[in-house]
Amino acid sequence: MAGETIITIVGNLTRDPELRTLNNGSVVANFTIASSERRFNRDTNQWEDGDTLFLNCSAWDSSHAPLASNIANSLAKGMTVIAQGRLTTRTYETETHEKRTVVELRVDQIGPSLRRATAQVTRQQNSNGGFAGFGQPAGYTGGSTASAANTGVTDPFASQTAADEDPWASAEPAF
Repeated sequence: MAGETIITIVGNLTRDPELRTLNNGSVVANFTIASSERRFNRDTNQWEDGDTLFLNCSAWDSSHAPLASNIANSLAKGMTVIAQGRLTTRTYETETHEKRTVVELRVDQIGPSLRRATAQVTRQQNSNGGFAGFGQPAGYTGGSTASAANTGVTDPFASQTAADEDPWASAEPAF
């Protein structure tokens, strides 16, 4: 949508993501990212922490991407993450009937920072048997002809085996 404020933040999770299912069946993960400014003090020859921004975040599952569930299953308190999303405001009323407005980040993309850590990525399959990530045609089944037989569509990848598709499967260069 035009006019939205898209930001990227790098920081640490202050708590484990909380996964909730709402009454309407929607799934949301709520968490907070703390991002501190670091400056080098030339007088003391040391790095010093500046102010810390605590940003409340939410991420939602959708029909094509289980983002909230993936966050809850992959990230934990203390991890350094890189998150991108849209700043939103939300107004609510407290128990004492005071109106409050908060700014939150509605996360579209998130992952661990690999600056001081490693990660093992596992690609998930979507409900129609294909990979849920980019770069694969819808209904891609990794060489299986099951979906092509059921739909009458020819699978251009059906003749390839997993070893044919993976350039790292052998010690010999693929070129």
